Amino acid sequence: MALRGAEEGAQEENLRRTLEPRKDATLFLAPARVGHRKKMNLKSERRGIHVDQSELLCKKGCGYYGNPAWQGFCSKCWREEYHKARQKQIQEDWELAERLQREEEEAYASSQSTQGAQSLTFSKFEEKKTNEKTRKVTTVKKFFTASSRAGAKKAELQESKSPSPSINRQASIETDRVSKEFIEFLKTYHKPGQDIYKQCKLFLDAMNHKRDLSIEEQSECAQDFYQNVAEKLQTRWKVPPEKVEKAMDQIEKYIMTRQYKYVFCPETTDDEKKDLAVQKRIRALHWVTPQMLCVPVNEEIPEVSDMVVKAITDIIEMDSKRVPRDKLACITKCSKHIFNAIKITKNEPASADDFLPTLIYIVLKGNPPRLQSNIQYITRFCNPSRLMTGEDGYYFTNLCCAVAFIEKLDAQSLNLSQEDFDRFMTGQTSPKKQESDSWSPDVCLGVKQMYKNLDLLSQLNERQERIVSEAKKLEKDLIDWTDGVAKEVQDIVEKYPLEIKPKNQALAAIDSENVENDKLPPPLQPQVYAG
Repeated sequence: MALRGAEEGAQEENLRRTLEPRKDATLFLAPARVGHRKKMNLKSERRGIHVDQSELLCKKGCGYYGNPAWQGFCSKCWREEYHKARQKQIQEDWELAERLQREEEEAYASSQSTQGAQSLTFSKFEEKKTNEKTRKVTTVKKFFTASSRAGAKKAELQESKSPSPSINRQASIETDRVSKEFIEFLKTYHKPGQDIYKQCKLFLDAMNHKRDLSIEEQSECAQDFYQNVAEKLQTRWKVPPEKVEKAMDQIEKYIMTRQYKYVFCPETTDDEKKDLAVQKRIRALHWVTPQMLCVPVNEEIPEVSDMVVKAITDIIEMDSKRVPRDKLACITKCSKHIFNAIKITKNEPASADDFLPTLIYIVLKGNPPRLQSNIQYITRFCNPSRLMTGEDGYYFTNLCCAVAFIEKLDAQSLNLSQEDFDRFMTGQTSPKKQESDSWSPDVCLGVKQMYKNLDLLSQLNERQERIVSEAKKLEKDLIDWTDGVAKEVQDIVEKYPLEIKPKNQALAAIDSENVENDKLPPPLQPQVYAG
């Protein structure tokens, strides 16, 4: 549910002006800056992250931030699409169940007509009829108890996987502390506070009886509860928008602290499998350098290095939080440290085009634990107004884009050849060995010179391999060209063969073969004229 107050609208507008690029711009790994071009000798054009600004927003065009977990929709539009798909599925299930029931009845009627000619006792007839009815009811029920198996499996897993007493004791202490803080907070709301507390208790009791539901259905219940409570506070109790936002934050904290162990990375989902896949992918990309991503951050500056460490700490700390809002706060703090690091390095305010590559670098360097589980948990159970607007929503959307880019990262994205990319991925070589300007001042000069020479030899070896490869290619091209010309000449000769005629005999005189010599006029005689 989106809280569309005037203050929130102004905040959203200011945020977009400062953080987002122009409407016609795209978020991509820009060409290397002058300093980086000197270091890496990169091409002036490079291909990297290509995320249009429109891809950060809901694809339905409502203006709020979308999310890959919601197939590009915002929370509000996704719920509408989800309800439509759910109603359609229910209708199809009913139609299928009715069709099967009719088929069962027709089969039963045909069997009865066949057996009518035979002598059946009344007791056997009643027994068969009862069995047929039981079978029909069971067939229809199967279509509406799909989650029973998942629920039973989940219950078995939870029984076999009970947490240790120390973890339970720690969770109980934190739950008690949050409950006391929630009660103290509600005292400032007087009559609405009592109603809020009552609604929260009823919701928790209802969720305890809905553990057999899928995680998507539990998420839907939580989102409906957030929306209903916010609407009650605004319409029934006339609470100001800013106090509604604070109340919703406290309600989310109270509820999700108690529900965390049941809804975070449940066994009925593949969240854990995705976590392991992302973690393995990030480990395989440990060789990616800031220069490859065009990250405008110079870690040799002490202040910048501290900001990078703090950003990594914040993104890792996200996993230790139990409340979705607290996890979002860790992402926001990490992002602000990134912006500060870029600002110190460039001596100018950072842009969104600089932020996204740096965020990717921080994620690669930190490798946060259970990254996909945390993203899914925030998506499912966070107050949707935080994900649709504001700083938290913007930074969370960029984090989702960063994870998606890491999962699809290839040689072209880093402006590398496929051969170099494969060698880096397999561990045959590492670009970090070629960095000569990242040594600390305390390193021995001989070690520096040795690695510098190794770097030079490596570069020479690459140049030599490239020259040999190009020479072989040129040789092949020349051979192919020679063969082509020879074939063309041969085809022309075969098509137009050369015929050589015999040589004619030389003539003795111009009139030697003239048989009609007598008919020619006499030759001219020279005449002399007196001058």
